[in-house]
Amino acid sequence: MTFQELKNESVIDRLVRLFIAEVLFLGAYFWVGGMWQLVLYVAGTIGLMTAVTGFCALYKVFGMQTCKAEATPTSVTTKIIFATVLVVTAIAGSYYSAFFTKKIFLDDYSRMNNYYKQTLFYTGQDNRPEAVANYDKLVAEYALFQTKYTAYHPYAIHGDSQFNTDIEQVSGTINALKDAVSTGDLKQSHTSLESVRPVFQDILKRNNFSMLAVTLVDFHDAMEKIIAASDAKDAAQVLAVYPEVDTKLQAVEEVVNDAEIQSIRTKLEELFALAKNGQADLLSAKAAELKSTFVKVYLKRG
Repeated sequence: MTFQELKNESVIDRLVRLFIAEVLFLGAYFWVGGMWQLVLYVAGTIGLMTAVTGFCALYKVFGMQTCKAEATPTSVTTKIIFATVLVVTAIAGSYYSAFFTKKIFLDDYSRMNNYYKQTLFYTGQDNRPEAVANYDKLVAEYALFQTKYTAYHPYAIHGDSQFNTDIEQVSGTINALKDAVSTGDLKQSHTSLESVRPVFQDILKRNNFSMLAVTLVDFHDAMEKIIAASDAKDAAQVLAVYPEVDTKLQAVEEVVNDAEIQSIRTKLEELFALAKNGQADLLSAKAAELKSTFVKVYLKRG
């Protein structure tokens, strides 16, 4: 029996199999991980091979075929339509899969990060009831985030070999604070939680997320230096660290520069003016205003 005689699929059948294989490959590459990714790749490969060869083993087992000698040949127009559909599916499917899987990742991250920010804020305020309530939600939400993205890396982070190690490190930090947040030293818990931000900041940076949150976090780290100098009533040190803080805020302003961001700029410039004029006694109060303004923006948009 010749290879031609083994074929049991019609041209339309083969074209449909090509389309299904393409969808399966897109799903495996962009949308799933772990065992499901393997399943889709295997199924897609089988669909591709049967489409290319025109032979389906299951058809042979059950005595079926869609390829018949008397069948009307598939028109060139039909083949062109299928070819166009395949090309459009590959291009549009890849683009929108990359876009929406990134969006879903950011939505999941933002939901988890919101509880992190709230926990960080309330531990810093020594507010145990709110700290505990938000910490418990953070633990639960982070567990979901870690479980999902340990097994599955969306396209936006698919090349990040450090990602799993980083989120495991964050998990250890968060879970180790249970007793401290519940009954221990909230200030120390706040300090420990601070170590989480640079880890996620690095993840977002190295995966090219252009986010306001990244620049806000960068600014925060520099802002703490000028606040510490202000609390110490050290006008010279305020002036010394101002250029760094100014640069970091400019990075935020390049992303967005609306009224809320401008309010941060106003407080920073007022603090700088006090230091320049030697009004050391007023520095701490103005620094508190700067931090309060920043926190309001960060909790809302960071």
